[in-house]
Amino acid sequence: MQALVQRALAMLPEIPSEVRTAVLSATDPVQLSYFLGSILNLGVEQEQQMLEADTVDDLLQIAYGRLAHEIDIMELRTKIAAEAQGEMTKAQRDYFLRQQMKAIQKELGDDEGGEEAEAEMLRERLGAADLPEEVRKEADRELRRLERLPQAAPDYHVIRTWLEYIIELPWNRSSEDKLDLAEARRVLDEDHYGLEDIKERILEFLAVVKLRRDSKSPILCFVGPPGVGKTSLGMSVAHALGRQFERLSLGGVRDEAELRGHRRTYIGAMPGRIIQALRRAGVNNPVMMLDEIDKLGNDFRGDPASALLEILDPQQNHTFRDHYLDLPFDLSKVFFIATANQLAPIPGPLRDRMEIVGLAGYSDQEKLHIARRYLVPRQTRENGLSEGQLEITDAALSLISARYTREAGVRQLERTVGRVARKAALRIAEGEAERIRVDDGDLKELLGAPRFYPEEARKEMPTGVATGMAWTETGGQLLFIEATLLPGSSGLQLTGQLGEVMQESARAARSYLWSHASEFGLEPQLFKNYGVHVHVPAGAIPKDGPSAGVAITSAFASLMTGRRVRNDTAMTGEITLSGLVFPVGGIKEKVLAAHRAGLRRVVLPARNEPDTEDIPEDVRKELEMVYVSRIGEALDQTLEKLVAQPPPPADPQAEEARAAQQHKQPASEPEPVRAKGR
Repeated sequence: MQALVQRALAMLPEIPSEVRTAVLSATDPVQLSYFLGSILNLGVEQEQQMLEADTVDDLLQIAYGRLAHEIDIMELRTKIAAEAQGEMTKAQRDYFLRQQMKAIQKELGDDEGGEEAEAEMLRERLGAADLPEEVRKEADRELRRLERLPQAAPDYHVIRTWLEYIIELPWNRSSEDKLDLAEARRVLDEDHYGLEDIKERILEFLAVVKLRRDSKSPILCFVGPPGVGKTSLGMSVAHALGRQFERLSLGGVRDEAELRGHRRTYIGAMPGRIIQALRRAGVNNPVMMLDEIDKLGNDFRGDPASALLEILDPQQNHTFRDHYLDLPFDLSKVFFIATANQLAPIPGPLRDRMEIVGLAGYSDQEKLHIARRYLVPRQTRENGLSEGQLEITDAALSLISARYTREAGVRQLERTVGRVARKAALRIAEGEAERIRVDDGDLKELLGAPRFYPEEARKEMPTGVATGMAWTETGGQLLFIEATLLPGSSGLQLTGQLGEVMQESARAARSYLWSHASEFGLEPQLFKNYGVHVHVPAGAIPKDGPSAGVAITSAFASLMTGRRVRNDTAMTGEITLSGLVFPVGGIKEKVLAAHRAGLRRVVLPARNEPDTEDIPEDVRKELEMVYVSRIGEALDQTLEKLVAQPPPPADPQAEEARAAQQHKQPASEPEPVRAKGR
């Protein structure tokens, strides 16, 4: 009995010391039993049994059993309490401790508001923000959730950052457009030389906005070689419109979340680049440039080009949902301008959503104007020279453009002008002169020997050589197609790093002339008994594309007929086995290349005639442009009329068979003419 009493007292530390002393000091078992019965919750029946006990043993047995039962109950309660305490999370313990700390700070007078003050500040900012109704409703719901969370909770700072983005985004805040068309035209002309089509398109948009304020912004795509001014043109557009300018470089982006953002469930989640740019701009109608859109990648993380389908679609982007915000944001007021060097890498559906504006390379005359008006003054200022200290003559600028740079744009031209300016700054700083004038004769001393030599047309064109025109990212170039017969061989050999499409053009040209040999006065045995080797010089440079079809056909026809290709003529165009000449791209660059080489006659596909309107007027006046729609017309324009040399002899056995066949023919039939033109 005493052992059970001690266990019970150990489990009940809140019992008064007087009761504890009385129990432990009791010596009479009957008295102890009745005392325990008075303090234990026995119930009426158990108490009556203790009073009716006949002997002391019966009384002690009843008291012992009841005391053991109470001890079991207390041990079970202790075990349950210990398990519940162990399952309590750290967040709950922190909450209790934080509440106690708040109470202590409040008693000490150190309470500065804490979470309540921060929540109240966010509520005031939400009330002052101009938010759409749907956004405000969601923000209020998240704010109420924030108020119920402790600061140490994982979701607290996620919700707080999300609310700050909601408050700072320009949901209904727009900048005023400058609707002065004359001023906009002046700004565009001041910043860029030429580019009349693009300037006209911007002025058209301004005119529409002036007449209808709720019109949607256009989505343009500037396509052109490097250095022609695509990015700077976007900045000029923003300047002319009076809008904020934001530039996003998409080159190498291969994660869709870069544009759409990450869901808030991820650690370190953040909005996509579009929403971040709008937050920086502070208005919902900036000019947003998507630079290098043709260099997007894709992998297991998604396809960014597919995400742009919604962003660049006026029918969808008014409810654009960033994964981080998960709320509709109106992008229809954003003036999107994409830039690309090539259209081919851009997926068709994305290309269809943009208005393509081509920026071709500049002619030599245009480069001269750009250098004189923009590049020389800018490089003079950037290299510490004052106005008038450096003068570069037009002859020197033309020589720099032609012999020290080779590009469609003017980026390398500006670097070279900068080198000249630094040389002049050195001489002025050393006291050699106060003013420097650079003429074309001074460039070799300042820049060294010329790096490039102008392409010149071949003065002597043997049979089997034709002048084609090619497009490259640095502008147009001449392409000389050389063909020769291989006696005792057969088939077609192609050299010069030719791509698959260009090889197919060569095979198509040979097949067409073979199948139409009688039309052009050719001997079919020439194709059967002789192989043909086609070579395109500059073999280390890969070449591809269908636009050399006319030039390859002219080289073959010249080889077979003995008629030289005209040395004043360059040509381009895709051919088909049915004899058609299809249009090709890059007409402006190709024609400018022919003009630089001194050629004054070009043969173009008839369907490319509208493309010649982009060629500078001074170049068009000096060139004769011939348009053809069939291969026969092209050969009439590219080949000389006179035979320069007799065609190579055919196989002797074939000659004997042909002579025997002619001997059998009636005398009235005319003798077939070998190897002569039409």
